[in-house]
Amino acid sequence: MVPVSSSNLTSVGYDAASSTLRIAFLNGGIYEYFGVPSSVHAGLMSASSHGSYFDTHIKKGPYRYRKVG
Repeated sequence: MVPVSSSNLTSVGYDAASSTLRIAFLNGGIYEYFGVPSSVHAGLMSASSHGSYFDTHIKKGPYRYRKVG
């Protein structure tokens, strides 16, 4: 997990072998998103607003997810 500067997210992790994105939120929740391409992870990490990118490209995207923490 890599810390990010965001008003919503605290850290982001990515497992390229399984295309699984893990995001920790300021509210304490941790979620895993499945089938996320590496290009989406790269876009999230380089976005000027991690929260906006997450909302547009991941939360509203086609990815299955589960709460893990």
